[in-house]
Amino acid sequence: MTHYNSLVRAINNRVLVNLTFNSNEKGIISRLCVPFDYGPSRRYRDCQDRFHFYDLDSPDGNHNLSILPNQVITISLTSRNFEPGDYVHWEPQWHVSRDWGRYS
Repeated sequence: MTHYNSLVRAINNRVLVNLTFNSNEKGIISRLCVPFDYGPSRRYRDCQDRFHFYDLDSPDGNHNLSILPNQVITISLTSRNFEPGDYVHWEPQWHVSRDWGRYS
């Protein structure tokens, strides 16, 4: 299964993921994350598609995390579900379609 397919599956099943990636600043990092989306970033205006997550266990506190595809090592689905309303506090315009009710 590709990283993209794992992300889509996690989004559709509303399950948290264990993400391992190569950070440019800190080396190899593993985090528990909410899977958000895949596509261009509003923050980085370089037109490159990224994996978008919400990092739940960063030592620096919870935050959005946008990772380039070549940085991703693994995306593993957990058995832990999440409620989109606990994390989505804006009017979403997702690139990956999903059925998250009013958060779709």
